[in-house]
Amino acid sequence: MAWPNIFRRGTLFSRFSHHHVVVFLLTFFSYSLLHASRKTFSNVKVSISKQWTPSAFNKSVRLPVEIWSSNHLFPSAEEATLFLGTLDTIFLFSYAVGLFISGIVGDRLNLRWVLSFGMCSSALVVFVFGTVTEWLHFYNKGFYCCLWIVNGLLQSTGWPCVVAVMGNWFGKAGRGVVFGLWSACASVGNILGACLASSVLQYGYEYAFLVTAAVQFAGGIVIFFGLLVSPEEIGLPGIEAEENFEEDSHRPLINGAENEDEYEPNYSIQEGSTVTQVKAISFYQACCLPGVIPYSLAYACLKLVNYSFFFWLPFYLSNNFGWKEAEADKLSIWYDVGGIIGGTLQGFISDILQKRAPVLALSLLLAVGSLVGYSRSPNDKSINALLMAVTGFFIGGPSNMISSAISADLGRQELIQGSSEALATVTGIVDGTGSIGAAVGQYLVSLIQDNLGWMWVFYFFILMTSCTILFISPLIVREICYLMQRRQAHILSE
Repeated sequence: MAWPNIFRRGTLFSRFSHHHVVVFLLTFFSYSLLHASRKTFSNVKVSISKQWTPSAFNKSVRLPVEIWSSNHLFPSAEEATLFLGTLDTIFLFSYAVGLFISGIVGDRLNLRWVLSFGMCSSALVVFVFGTVTEWLHFYNKGFYCCLWIVNGLLQSTGWPCVVAVMGNWFGKAGRGVVFGLWSACASVGNILGACLASSVLQYGYEYAFLVTAAVQFAGGIVIFFGLLVSPEEIGLPGIEAEENFEEDSHRPLINGAENEDEYEPNYSIQEGSTVTQVKAISFYQACCLPGVIPYSLAYACLKLVNYSFFFWLPFYLSNNFGWKEAEADKLSIWYDVGGIIGGTLQGFISDILQKRAPVLALSLLLAVGSLVGYSRSPNDKSINALLMAVTGFFIGGPSNMISSAISADLGRQELIQGSSEALATVTGIVDGTGSIGAAVGQYLVSLIQDNLGWMWVFYFFILMTSCTILFISPLIVREICYLMQRRQAHILSE
């Protein structure tokens, strides 16, 4: 097999300056902090439920009337759990709407300003939601819902901006492995959030929100003063200019041409070698780009499953096996560890193959088996952690690849080479559609679990994983056929 130039010449890391490293780390940790604050909410659900339903967890104690009146939101733990699922759904719906908007805004305003504003504002909302309300003993379902809607809108500024910044600094050469490693930011954020929450949970769940909100706010300040959104800001050539100096000896990973043999490397809508002003494409034009709709629909199904583990895994471990909440929080980290390894390794393999869809297909097929295995995990923490890591590898890995490397491929296709300000918009479309699916899923998970039990929740996950494969099946078939043709041509040439 002919290896891509990045591996033959050893140029993948030699072309990176210290500016690339700084951008990689700043965008990595900025989104990690956003995810850490989301993870805090999922990690303290049991504590919140206890606070909202005192009678359900204090049956042997007769509570004073004033305490009952101030804390009583729900008559039972089941209703509290359903409301927690509703909050997840509300957050994800507002997050999804915000992604479509943030992608468009990010392509038209300074990405650093948008990202910093979202981080700092979201930190303040999280502080009010989890800390101020508890300190003031103010419990109101409508107020919680309003805060979580605003939080979803503010947090949506994160992903389109960081992917666009990364796309500005890192070209398509080696994008799979670079973005595969970088997309671990969400999983690292989950781990960070779980560790922060479990470390202060003994003092009360409000302190978990306080710590994560403070760290996130500080991160937003650092981003405002330290992030460079593109090489052009410091006089360096952009990635498109760099790639024009290299021989384009292999095809792009995302290609809109039906007949790949007719692909022209230098094709662009705009003629001429110099583009004086970059113009952002419209939302409709971004939706019509090849591969955007299939991957968006597939990601809606896959993100539903991935985020269900994200939101409900600690609760499931505590509720189903009776493990302590802090232990469940720490154990849930193994799902994210599997996702980190899966995203990086699968991105590396897709770079070698120069195609992404076949790698996704194989991983998702194995994900179905891992879901079956994890649903039957015994009451043993070591075995559960192993099965959890394997499940994270086959579900979290493809999820990371679609949301990062594939979104960057879609947003920098040769078809829009003369209008490169599409990356944040395309990322917003893919991740926004995924978040709509995840939003619907969180409510369905709580509903299915309440009426049918956890086993039916896993059957639902298997169905959604299968639908993910179905939506990208035309791309899978086309890319596998191309790989077979390339292999035959290589054999004939020897």
